[in-house]
Amino acid sequence: MKQKINLLIGFSILALVVLCAIQVYLVKTTFDYKVAQFHTEVKNKIGTITNSYTELDSSIFFKKELLYKSIAEKFITNKNYRNQVKKDLLDNEYRTVLTNRLRLKLREEFKDHEVDFAVVVNKFIVYDNTSKSDTLFAEKPSIHNLVYGNLASLDGAFLVRNYVGTSSGLDHGNYKLLTEDCLYVSVKNWEQIILGRMTVILILSLLSMLVLVTLFVIAIKALIQQKKVSDVKTDFINNITHELKTPLTTLSVTSKMLARDEIKENEPVFNELLDTLNRQNIRLQHIVDQVLNNAIGFEEIALRKEKIKANSLLKTIISDFNLAYPNVNIQQVFQTIDTSISLDKFHLTTAINNVLENAVKYGCQNIRLITALENNQFHISIEDDGIGIAKTKQPLLFEKFYRVEQGNIHNTKGLGLGLYYVDQIIKAHQGSIKVVSELGKGSAFTISLPSV
Repeated sequence: MKQKINLLIGFSILALVVLCAIQVYLVKTTFDYKVAQFHTEVKNKIGTITNSYTELDSSIFFKKELLYKSIAEKFITNKNYRNQVKKDLLDNEYRTVLTNRLRLKLREEFKDHEVDFAVVVNKFIVYDNTSKSDTLFAEKPSIHNLVYGNLASLDGAFLVRNYVGTSSGLDHGNYKLLTEDCLYVSVKNWEQIILGRMTVILILSLLSMLVLVTLFVIAIKALIQQKKVSDVKTDFINNITHELKTPLTTLSVTSKMLARDEIKENEPVFNELLDTLNRQNIRLQHIVDQVLNNAIGFEEIALRKEKIKANSLLKTIISDFNLAYPNVNIQQVFQTIDTSISLDKFHLTTAINNVLENAVKYGCQNIRLITALENNQFHISIEDDGIGIAKTKQPLLFEKFYRVEQGNIHNTKGLGLGLYYVDQIIKAHQGSIKVVSELGKGSAFTISLPSV
């Protein structure tokens, strides 16, 4: 059963992870589509104002062509000029003018967004029809090859257009010039713009994932709770079967012995067997009553409260307990005067006895019972030197039918109702109980009751 549930939980977690991964993939795909759509919009708008640069200023564009031809002719006449070509291209006189004019156009077109741009030169090739081309430089797009623009980096920018230009009619022979410029654009906060367009999709995705995870957690909790209830039920059946087996066996054997003639004629033995029958009958009734009494919660417990001297009651409980367990040493540390408390004497006595007996069951030899009065709360602390309780087990101590186990083995008898009963009785008195324990170092149960 446990293995099946663990497998079911494992497969459920795997299915949840797969579904979440699919959801993330769909959102990522939608985001990529929106980015591509946004880039297309920007390209189309920029395309209307940058056709061959001529709509900005034909005279400046003409100067740019003249500059390119001039640099090419210098190279044709002087091959050593190669190292100076890039510097003269980038240190052009129209950089500032073109930058300002294009920025103005972009502001008019993109009123709601801040757009920066860069035009970089990638290729500058001189060739003729009779010989091989002479590539002065051909590089990947880089901000270091900025011809004009106001971008400081191409990171985050995207390519809008490539401008390939050819010039013929150079003054020296049949030489021609081939150049390539690239226009890069960066829209400020473009990620927020895309996410803004995806608001509905993101909200629906997050809600669906949240609902999915919530339903998964609820289902797993219900499954674990069901398993826990099943384990508790099985444990309870095993425990109560064990508890009933001894008195029933004794009753069966005793009944058979009473039917024998020699027993009937032996009055002392006959009376002793009758006493045994009576004791085992009382034990059976006690087990049944214990189960029935603990079937109700603290809200349904009818208390018969009366004013009781707390210290006197505790001394009586300790005295009776010493008679049953003479080998257990109980130290009394009363830090209060004989405070009067309104309580149900029978139920509270039973509750404290349950805590004391529980300590003895788990290896205790010495007990300290301490009282204190603080903030109108009367505290009864019961400290023992038993085997202690693991921290992982402590939250379960007061649950019905729960018994502390070592490994998978219960070393002590009982139905797991003692501490549950204590918790219910203390709650019925509007009080509380807490435990502090560590394995190998004993336990301390503190009962707090209202003193007024």
